[in-house]
Amino acid sequence: MLILPRGTLWGARAPSNKLNIALIGTWGRGAAHFNAIAGESVAALCDINEEHLASAAAKFPGAKPYVDWRKCLDQKGLDAVVCCTADHTHAFIANWAMNRGMHVYCEKPLANSVEEARVVRATYLRNKDKLATQVGTQRHANENFNRVSELVRDGAIGELREVCAWGNRQIPRPGYLPAQGEPPQHIHYDLWIGPSPYHPYNPGYFSGGPGMNCLQWNMYWDFGSGQVGDMGSHTMDIAWDALDAGRPTSAEAKGDPVHPEVTPVKVEMNFEIPANAWRPAIRLSWFQGGAMPDNPAPFIDLKKIGHGAMFEGAKGVLVADFNNRILFPAGKGADLTYYRRRAPETLLPPVGGFQQEWLNACKGSLKTSCDFDYGGTMIEMMLLGLVAYRAGRKIAYDGAAGRVTDHPPANELLRRTYRPGWTLNG
Repeated sequence: MLILPRGTLWGARAPSNKLNIALIGTWGRGAAHFNAIAGESVAALCDINEEHLASAAAKFPGAKPYVDWRKCLDQKGLDAVVCCTADHTHAFIANWAMNRGMHVYCEKPLANSVEEARVVRATYLRNKDKLATQVGTQRHANENFNRVSELVRDGAIGELREVCAWGNRQIPRPGYLPAQGEPPQHIHYDLWIGPSPYHPYNPGYFSGGPGMNCLQWNMYWDFGSGQVGDMGSHTMDIAWDALDAGRPTSAEAKGDPVHPEVTPVKVEMNFEIPANAWRPAIRLSWFQGGAMPDNPAPFIDLKKIGHGAMFEGAKGVLVADFNNRILFPAGKGADLTYYRRRAPETLLPPVGGFQQEWLNACKGSLKTSCDFDYGGTMIEMMLLGLVAYRAGRKIAYDGAAGRVTDHPPANELLRRTYRPGWTLNG
């Protein structure tokens, strides 16, 4: 008897080879997934806003609608979940879905605390031979990411010494919005609050256009991690992709005065990253909100790059944004004779469609560019930087144990407080 691989007889789009997908969060980033998942079987839709839910149902009339993602995840027969909710529920939905044997695509940030990042990553690692995951840092599919990684790893700037990334977005807020009116009937506000401590309704949380509504709430500690989790997830990815890094051994940060309700606009974070097989230990830094690294040369103005990364080596500097890069040799012996350019056939292969990569992985290899190991470790580091910022000092970190070893009060900042009845590991 000859047994052929799944889909061989009927094709990748045959009903027998389609994924039963739940889309949780159907507006903004959720709508950005409509085309990608349209070729699958969209079996469930979930949104706390019934108007958004109705709009998505018009696109996918066969899907069962929900306003509570917990009930949605209990629907029988689901294979995969796309999570596009507010940041403070990402880790919950991702973890619950994997606990139920579902593949997960989760918009960034994957987590809102160090503990959440570790829990979600650990759940994925226990199931990596069964599940495909992807963190929604879709710019990773840009060809430039591969070219930057090749230049760094192939020695175009010599031995790597220091790396940084930055973002210039600045959205100051005085504190949580004050109570204003009552939620309209089509918005299930208590479900939007979800596991976070309760804050009274204000329509301002729901203003802003599709894809940008997160800027109305993600700077508040109970709802997000500010630009660290927002553009920080995208921009640090340029550096993270090239470094082959694990967890840092320390973190320190400085910036705006610590506010009990609002994440910092301006902040600088520095991490000590251990050596690996091809590079020494390095310092990796994140700058945001007006904080910037020093220009590497008088003729280069990094402030003209809104979101970018810089790699400094013994024989040169590489500066990149999402789509472009510039390499300039510097220092003694920086003649590029030591650099061997890759042949076309040895270049890193293109990712292709970022969402399609995940869909294909769900049906086959399970391999993606930004799985919950890669993305989970990166956001754990970034959120640890916020712990150091709030602690007001440099902290030593035991990544294996998930503990700050030299300042016990900082360990309380590794986790969030949830409302009664909500559990991360459901």
